[in-house]
Amino acid sequence: MGFPSPIAFSGAILGLSASPFAALGHRNFRLLWMGQILSMTGSMMQSAAVLWHVALLAPPEHKGIALGLVGLVRVVPIIGFSLLSGVVADVYDRRKVMLVSQSLMAVFAAALAALTGAGLETAWPIYVLTGLSAAAGAFDGPARQSLVPNLVSREHLPNAISLLTIMFQVAAVAGPSAAGVAIATLSVQAVYWMNAVSFLFVIAALLAMRDVRPQEAAGEESRPRGDLSLRSAMEGLRFVFSQPLIRSSMLLDFWATFLSSAMALLPIFAQDILRVGAHGYGWLYAAPSVGALLASAVMVRMVEHIRRRGLVLLWAVTGYGLATVAFGFSRDFRLMFLCLALTGAADTVSMVLRNIIRQMQTPDHLRGRMVGVNMVFFMGGPQLGELEAGLVANWFGAPISVVSGGIGCLLATAWLAARTPALRRYVREPSPSIPV
Repeated sequence: MGFPSPIAFSGAILGLSASPFAALGHRNFRLLWMGQILSMTGSMMQSAAVLWHVALLAPPEHKGIALGLVGLVRVVPIIGFSLLSGVVADVYDRRKVMLVSQSLMAVFAAALAALTGAGLETAWPIYVLTGLSAAAGAFDGPARQSLVPNLVSREHLPNAISLLTIMFQVAAVAGPSAAGVAIATLSVQAVYWMNAVSFLFVIAALLAMRDVRPQEAAGEESRPRGDLSLRSAMEGLRFVFSQPLIRSSMLLDFWATFLSSAMALLPIFAQDILRVGAHGYGWLYAAPSVGALLASAVMVRMVEHIRRRGLVLLWAVTGYGLATVAFGFSRDFRLMFLCLALTGAADTVSMVLRNIIRQMQTPDHLRGRMVGVNMVFFMGGPQLGELEAGLVANWFGAPISVVSGGIGCLLATAWLAARTPALRRYVREPSPSIPV
């Protein structure tokens, strides 16, 4: 009998050997995961607080547009920097890029807290600092996502992606509900300060990492890392659009979140339709993540057993659209909570499968650029969707905006399924045998 590998040994110490949490046996990934869960909770708290703050400052007759503008100021930097940030993640040390971006986001959150404490009467400083934070986040995302394959072995990559999804959903449950309590009992300013402090945990995790695998994957050591140029950016863009699986998964994500974005309108439902106050708003905002957390717990165990991943992905997005339509028609708090939870569960299944497709189909030297392009779809969709939802709500009312968006999501999913046979036929790769 041979000795167990270091990964298996560390997993056994944690009680994770041969478990759905095997990727946490990698020390560097474990550090990132633990730091991110705290930092992401703070970010989710601030996202909810910003919408609430803007809704309080906006004139009642323009509340929908004011909320939609939050999405616009978040998406403009993402679109503007996506190609550049992807190249930066492939050219420079990804940990150092994250250290800079995390530090900047902490500074912007602290500035927002300080200005709020001084007394804000208009929303424009919130828009400016939200946009600056989004610009820093545009560089953080590609560096963070493309760093993950350098922290775990390839056989543990799907598990790591599932665990990151769980991390995100735990934060998304805790963040908005904690924001609702903090706003009601303390202040919006307190939420902003909490977020500023939360970035320090990721910074500490990055500084504590040791022996991170080089960015070039095995077999690619002779390939040049690239340079900070338009040619390098276009290389990533050409790669994404030449791969039907990657391209279609991004388009599916974009159209679903652009057309079916109800989250920006939750302050209207909480304040004007249901009249449930900050506590009710916090729970509604967290509802998608409650469903997502439950789905994540299932996916972390089942993802390796899902063979027809393309079909499951399409059905998950279909469920997302149907739950959105049901939410728009409902006027009962409990039923609306359930519908939002179902959107979160469906989106989680979709998210895990999309990320696996992209990471497994992309060589390491192009991962940063692939993630940069994906940011336009993954983050641009919901942020532009918030603007679209706000405009439609301003003209026709929030319920009509949500219902029409859900129907649009269903139509877009059907169109992409019909146009992309490769996605419908996509099945998982055979799992390699792993000696220990």
